[in-house]
Amino acid sequence: MTLTKDRTALLVVDMQNGFLDAEGSMARIGMPHEALTPALPGSERLVAAAREAGVPVIYTRYVYQPGYVDGGLLPNELVPQMAEVQALVDGTWDAEIVPSLKPGPGEVVIDKSRPSSFYGTQLEPVLTSQDIRTLVICGVTTNICVETTARDAGQRDYRVHVVSDAVAEYDPTRNEVALGTIGFAFGWLATTDEVVAAWA
Repeated sequence: MTLTKDRTALLVVDMQNGFLDAEGSMARIGMPHEALTPALPGSERLVAAAREAGVPVIYTRYVYQPGYVDGGLLPNELVPQMAEVQALVDGTWDAEIVPSLKPGPGEVVIDKSRPSSFYGTQLEPVLTSQDIRTLVICGVTTNICVETTARDAGQRDYRVHVVSDAVAEYDPTRNEVALGTIGFAFGWLATTDEVVAAWA
């Protein structure tokens, strides 16, 4: 599948302090945040290349309302440690996008409280209004929010390109399996170099 700039957007998934920073909530509950930082350099390059090429950049943030009234099973039952450390609460530093990927003027930020960037959000209307049919996806984590978003996009017949060296997962096996699944049935895998070259 040839990647172009036409009808394309870059989707930067959940590159937040809570996931990537040593002081973030995921590190505080014992998750290896350093396993996710390899997604940063590629994501930074992709954002710069998209801006240079005029490709829209759309960010997602995994955020919860105070009290986790919108949290569902994950923070309330499956991983209650998240609620204990007040992970990813809207309006906090933990929920914010990391400084090196700070959204620029006019760039859209989609807030979500589930892994999929489509579930209960305004992402699809944003894409439709800009006539976007191809998504280049980077961010974290590969096996959860990136894969769930790629699956949902593929099922909506968006052409999905997940950038394999600009995503990361806590566990290498899950990372490998997720990329294999995405590339088999929901889209294509690309590298940062390939995307940057296609948009140059």
